[in-house]
Amino acid sequence: MLRDKLAALLQPVIAGLGYDLWDLEYLPGRGNALLRIYLDTDAHEGITVADCERASRAVSETLDAADPIPGNYTLEVSSPGVERPLRVARHFAPYAGEQVFVEMVHPVEERRRFKGRMVVAGDDTIEVEVDGRRYRLPIAGIRKAHLAPDF
Repeated sequence: MLRDKLAALLQPVIAGLGYDLWDLEYLPGRGNALLRIYLDTDAHEGITVADCERASRAVSETLDAADPIPGNYTLEVSSPGVERPLRVARHFAPYAGEQVFVEMVHPVEERRRFKGRMVVAGDDTIEVEVDGRRYRLPIAGIRKAHLAPDF
């Protein structure tokens, strides 16, 4: 899968700059694909525009040298933001107790969408409390998930 190949190629480059490759999206398109990279950091100020520019230059150089993407593409580098996507177990764990939105590939107890407080985040499952009821959701079965803070 090209997404995994890109992540393996770019993760060391991004880590070498002092950032965490939070997520990577590759969306093929007719004539112009999109490669979107989300960076994170432990720094209190978070990811800045200067950080994105710095990472974008390094990623572009790496992609130009390796040429893993067929045809034309647009590169976007940004912070995951306050509604950051959650894809793998390491994404969920730090946000136990926070509001999340989760959409499942297949229904769990006749539901596909869950918006509520993530009570537990384990290696394989998360538990989300919706309207006073807990649902155990397998991470492998999540279509998409993100933080859903109350503003």
